[in-house]
Amino acid sequence: MMDIISQARSYKDRLVASKILQGLGAPLLLIAILAMVVLPIPPFILDVLFSFNIAIALVVLLVAVYTPRPLDFGSFPSALLIATILRLALNVASTRVVLLEGHQGADAAGKVIEAFGNVVVGGNYTVGFIVFMILVIINFVVITKGAGRISEVNARFTLDAMPGKQMAIDADLNAGLIEADEAKARREEIVKEADFYGAMDGASKFVRGDAIAGILILFINVIGGLLIGTIQYDLTVSAAAEYYILLTIGDGIVAQIPGLVLSISAALIVTRQNETGDMGEIAFAQMFDTPRSLAVASGVLLLIGLVPGMPWLFFFVGLLIGGMAYYVHVRNKKNTVQEHEKAEKEVAEAPPPELGWNDVKHVDVLSLEIGFRLISLVDVQKGGQLLTRIKGVRRKLSQELGFLIPPVHIKDNLDLAPNSYTINISGVCVGQAEIQMGCDLAINPGQVYGNIDGYTTQDPAFGLDAVWIAPELKEKAQTLGYTVVDIATVIAPHLNHILFEHASQLLGYDEAQQLFDLLTEKSPKLIEGLIPDVLPLGQAVKVLQNLLNEGVSIRDLRTVVQTLVEYAPKSKDPELLTAAVRIALKRMIVQELCGQDNEIPVITLSPDLEQILHQSMQANEGETPHIEPGLAERLQQSLKQASHQQDMQGQPSILLTSGMLRTTLSRFVRHAISGLRVLSYQEIPDEKQIKIVASVGQ
Repeated sequence: MMDIISQARSYKDRLVASKILQGLGAPLLLIAILAMVVLPIPPFILDVLFSFNIAIALVVLLVAVYTPRPLDFGSFPSALLIATILRLALNVASTRVVLLEGHQGADAAGKVIEAFGNVVVGGNYTVGFIVFMILVIINFVVITKGAGRISEVNARFTLDAMPGKQMAIDADLNAGLIEADEAKARREEIVKEADFYGAMDGASKFVRGDAIAGILILFINVIGGLLIGTIQYDLTVSAAAEYYILLTIGDGIVAQIPGLVLSISAALIVTRQNETGDMGEIAFAQMFDTPRSLAVASGVLLLIGLVPGMPWLFFFVGLLIGGMAYYVHVRNKKNTVQEHEKAEKEVAEAPPPELGWNDVKHVDVLSLEIGFRLISLVDVQKGGQLLTRIKGVRRKLSQELGFLIPPVHIKDNLDLAPNSYTINISGVCVGQAEIQMGCDLAINPGQVYGNIDGYTTQDPAFGLDAVWIAPELKEKAQTLGYTVVDIATVIAPHLNHILFEHASQLLGYDEAQQLFDLLTEKSPKLIEGLIPDVLPLGQAVKVLQNLLNEGVSIRDLRTVVQTLVEYAPKSKDPELLTAAVRIALKRMIVQELCGQDNEIPVITLSPDLEQILHQSMQANEGETPHIEPGLAERLQQSLKQASHQQDMQGQPSILLTSGMLRTTLSRFVRHAISGLRVLSYQEIPDEKQIKIVASVGQ
């Protein structure tokens, strides 16, 4: 037991000592670098330090390549600064040795400088000078300049995006999408990203300054060496140039190579996207996972190789890339099949999901279902105009009725006949028809001057006699008096008619609340005095629905609400409130029926019939009167005949009766006699004159 305890203590002591040494590493390195600037360094130590400098540069390059994310190498700016200072200190130390000992020969400054002076440039200082200048141009003009610009842009964009990212984190936290710990970690990530790219912007300036310093040190060493060699050591100009310039070039190249490596490392770091992954794998996957690009490149190289005079090497390289393209194509196809099989296996083995609220499909408020042959009508690319016509219908009705008609959800239904369509409100079919694709509909407006060949039918909107004709017969049909419309124009009026007849079903609580909200912006006190203190929202919605059900627009919502404010404290009955609102809107109602005419043609009930209906309502205490079936049928036929005569004369069909009977008779004729409107005596404006055109008796 004592041995185990002693081993544990020993391991703990070693761990503490290791951490202490790691903490002292950076300060000791910086002190050693500063010492190199002041103290003379023997050539052997210079060789070791130059080798260490190159090794450090290679390590930094490889870490930059293999780091999953740029932020994972957050110490890169500091490492770049230390490496730059080390290289400059080595330049100072090597300069001292070159100028002091350069007259002794090419190996006076150490074996590393001699090797780069002889092996890399072949002992020719002219070639060495050119190579050095090329390295400087590559480093200073190309890599350093581009990396510096990218660092500057990254730093600016990162700092500009910080407030938006912080707000996005706060929004996710408030919405419950993330926990507080995750929000804290993401905020820290944003701060680290801003600090990193800001530091990289400054670090790029170090690299740029290092390249400039390399050029200046080269010219200083060359001039200083020539002066020292010729003046102090009595060397000839050629000998001084051979010794000092060669040593200076070797020293410069030894310093520029790790500088170039570090510049490439900085460029790799700032050009990488901030995503997790190995850089080599990501680049290889994005460049060589598309066989099409490889195949095109192969074809171009093969063509170049076949050009007379071109080396056959292009042809062989083209074959190699073509083989790579084929391999990638086969591999991708195999991977796709495997992924598909794996997905099918997972689906087959996966347990059936639990039911949730997402599985409950609510019906659309308003939908248009079409057969498969009518799909082209909604395809804009094929010239389909149905969507445009439906949008026009919604805009027109919204302006006429005074509220926003909900969107029409169009979908195909394979259960329908190919040429059929249905109009549904809340999932219930309220209108349907069958049309002939490739034909136009010639509608008989009431008087035509001949027949025309085609399929006889009826207009879906108003039930008028019509004929499906070929498009080339359009001009002939118009000459005979027919109204000819295309298929989209057949469906649009039908939809318009259905929506107008069922407008009350399209106005719900949400739509009514939006209307009241808009009115609140203009007349805030008006709504405050009504909803919800005096009249509940549901009762107000019922009144609006009653008005729409009787074909009365609610555009003048201000008048409607003022009337409700006045009468709602007296009664909450929607029928009585509707009657009061109709009286307030009487001028608008009559104007929509008769225009600006001062004379209103009306149909009335005989006094005896009105008395019978009044007595029936009184016997039922104001409820719907019980009309004898035979009497109801005769009354309906008489009203239909009188309404038809008015339509033939181009005049509105208006039944005028007492206020007590108006609601009952309106319901009685609403669906049986299309176009007949029922008004009460109180709904006739004082300035209008009444003209009785028919009186319906028993």
